[in-house]
Amino acid sequence: MPAATSRLTYRKPEARDVQRLFAIFGDPQTNLFNPNGPMASLADAQRLLDHWLEQWATQGYGWWAVARSEQPERIIGFGGVAPLNYLTERRINLGYRFAVEAWGQGFATQLGRDALAQAFGPLRLPAVFGLVRPDHAASIRVLEKLGMHPFGVLDDVLGQAPSLVLRICRPTTAVD
Repeated sequence: MPAATSRLTYRKPEARDVQRLFAIFGDPQTNLFNPNGPMASLADAQRLLDHWLEQWATQGYGWWAVARSEQPERIIGFGGVAPLNYLTERRINLGYRFAVEAWGQGFATQLGRDALAQAFGPLRLPAVFGLVRPDHAASIRVLEKLGMHPFGVLDDVLGQAPSLVLRICRPTTAVD
């Protein structure tokens, strides 16, 4: 797991992160494109955090708690690569959610680059997918900047347009 870049610090989430997780995931602004809306309770945040910690325990990787390098104790978001069910199919998904204060600074792109470096480097995963609502232009741009390409759609929200699925495969090298 990368510990830090020049601008961001990453670490495995910890139990003490539950309040910050709820503050970010419970904010209506960070959920503008989430059909489920903001997280409703601290108990929901605890369940999600427990799920992430279980993924770390069983997979050895998962979403990171993200901070600015100059303020490593102030979590500004969560994200990374982790297994996610795309309805009936399990995929390695790149995801992120940042506090509004962190928007527009290139942090999602930086996190995406670092997560893909982990996925294709030490983890040696064959491919990473991104699932995004079709009207979420900013996230689509981030995934495209990372080199992801359209892969298909997923009809995952009843009564709404299908989500877009993008994919990037691990680059092959002479030793692969």
